[in-house]
Amino acid sequence: MSCARDGAIDVHTHIVPSEIPSYIGRHPNVAWPSIQHTKPCHANVMISGKAFRSIDDRSWNVARRIEAMDEAGIERQVLSPMPELLSYWFPPEDAAVFGDYVNSFIAEMVATEPNRMVGLGMVPLQDVGLAIKTLETLIQKHGFSGVEIGTHVNGVPIGDPGLEPFFTAAEDLSASIFVHALHPIGRERLVGPAALSAALLFPCDVALAASSVLTGGLIARHPNLRLAFSHGGGAFGLLLPRLAHMWRTIPSIRELMNEDPRDAARRLYYDTLVYDNDTLAFLVERFGANRLMVGSDYPYQIHDPDPVGRINNLTLDPADQQALRRENAIAFLDLETTDSDP
Repeated sequence: MSCARDGAIDVHTHIVPSEIPSYIGRHPNVAWPSIQHTKPCHANVMISGKAFRSIDDRSWNVARRIEAMDEAGIERQVLSPMPELLSYWFPPEDAAVFGDYVNSFIAEMVATEPNRMVGLGMVPLQDVGLAIKTLETLIQKHGFSGVEIGTHVNGVPIGDPGLEPFFTAAEDLSASIFVHALHPIGRERLVGPAALSAALLFPCDVALAASSVLTGGLIARHPNLRLAFSHGGGAFGLLLPRLAHMWRTIPSIRELMNEDPRDAARRLYYDTLVYDNDTLAFLVERFGANRLMVGSDYPYQIHDPDPVGRINNLTLDPADQQALRRENAIAFLDLETTDSDP
């Protein structure tokens, strides 16, 4: 589809560097990724000697991305690492080295088209102190808007008290946090190929992460923390009425949260990546027109090729449509409005 840019900001796109340097650490059995170029403009991401994902140059080529953005009516892309690159399973010092490389690559892409690209980096969240230092560098020295994190850190949900110092720092730094599904539980329950994980398990994984920031009290203690959840929050919108009922009727659950969870959920952000107009309309009703942002999952096979069109097809007033296309992302990313104008 060809259409003029209209100022839309896509908060959910991923990158993979065109090359990854060889491992130089001192730990055995580190699943350090590599890039195996198979033919011009195509490559495999290799992990532990196996092909993890086939990619093409849209993962690293800014010019290719700009072409696709113009076709889809996207003014800005927010670049974040392919989630498997987050590397929480590495020794912390290795994760820091690898993260520095990936973050530098994102910074170079943004520098190539600073009016069209925004950076969300990665931090070694398995070591909270090191993650905070990395976040400070990304925000204060390199001008990133924030970071992408996984829904859990090696099984520890993001609402766990042990991770709260990181979120305290993020709030203090006014850093945006984009939460993406990662290594979801339940694969043994699937009947079919591994690709079903993205369709069926990612939504559950994201919903559990969003629930944890409510039941763990994180969002209540940090009202200025900007958290966004991928894939429309997954199943979170459907879980909320159940959680709210339990909050009203079960004292032990009510003690976890100082407000109705449906109200707390409306202070989080969510992308629009649900592939369905009716579902998107439901999310607008559940979370509010000021909480949804364009998300495409570009450039992967499952990406939505027309996320702006889905918003335009909703029965919303023009101001709410523009909020979904653009204004909510500006608020989430804390962008200068004058810099964002097309």
